[in-house]
Amino acid sequence: MKTTPFTDLHIALGAKMHEFAGYNMPIEYTSITEEHKCVRNGVGVFDVSHMGEFWAKGPEALQLLQYITTNDVSKLEAGKAQYTCMPNGKGGIVDDLIIYKYSTTKYLLVVNAANIDKDWAWINQNNHFDVQLTNVSDRMAQLAVQGPKATEMLQKLTDLDLKSIPYYAFREWSFAGVQPVIISNTGYTGAGGFELYFPPEKGVQIWNALFEVGKEYGLQPIGLGARDSLRLEKGFCLYGNDIDDTTSPIEAGLGWITKFVDGKDFIDKDLLLKQKQEGVSRKLVRFELQERGIPRHGYEICDAQGNQIGHVTSGIMLPTTKVGIGMGYVKTEFSKPDCIIYIKIREKLLPARVHK
Repeated sequence: MKTTPFTDLHIALGAKMHEFAGYNMPIEYTSITEEHKCVRNGVGVFDVSHMGEFWAKGPEALQLLQYITTNDVSKLEAGKAQYTCMPNGKGGIVDDLIIYKYSTTKYLLVVNAANIDKDWAWINQNNHFDVQLTNVSDRMAQLAVQGPKATEMLQKLTDLDLKSIPYYAFREWSFAGVQPVIISNTGYTGAGGFELYFPPEKGVQIWNALFEVGKEYGLQPIGLGARDSLRLEKGFCLYGNDIDDTTSPIEAGLGWITKFVDGKDFIDKDLLLKQKQEGVSRKLVRFELQERGIPRHGYEICDAQGNQIGHVTSGIMLPTTKVGIGMGYVKTEFSKPDCIIYIKIREKLLPARVHK
């Protein structure tokens, strides 16, 4: 298995380790419940160095990104980031990703760890433009510092005014004595905070600095288990569960990052535009169980008569409220908010309410 700059620290802290996307990663340190609450109420730090990073540089970098992604990259300002996805030419999704704009000739793409090789091959296959691509995934480490106390805590390690960085914006600056660090107001928890990108050899220095200033804030290391429960509570999609090569962005409720604008010709544009105009037969919904139970990936979703209308893609019992929540694809007529659907758990049909 691959390691990150922090693998030995995770093991020394007693984390439960497991393979994820080829990496030896911490799943939990204390418990998912405690770590979930820590991020929601205070501040926690995630090792996300397994994520992939590509540079796209050249006079036609914008044209390439406009072609391979659904969102309108031309609207992106320097110093801002954009959530988007790459269609696969068959109506599905290669990956969802974040694009960071430095200039019209320089962009950083951050992709999912499990898709690094696939994404790299796909982007190169479609690079019919004057663009130099560089895969720097092994030369960039990343920590996500998340929670309502994250900004105040991080401010002690930089003279950059963090409150001046809006949501989905970033700066390169000195942080904990390391220069440069990409300081990005993004995250995958819905709890606020920043993501930090830096050279791997500076990882331990930054980790130690975070935990030194983090003592008064109750900073804890957080594993991938709570990362999953936090993103699901917020309603963020997880590639491989809620979106994949068989799901379209229109079905997945990602029409808001699929822009049909003049001058933007992108992969699957005609197919996705037809779906938007004519509708789709299934949609991804968020739901909350009305009775005690845990919806799990793959469980059937049924109507009141027990007829299958879809399947669960992600599900947990929330650590905070002990209520079962999840996401799944259902026939479109069952996708409206407040619609009652039924999750089949151990041959029982448990009612669930669809949420906006």
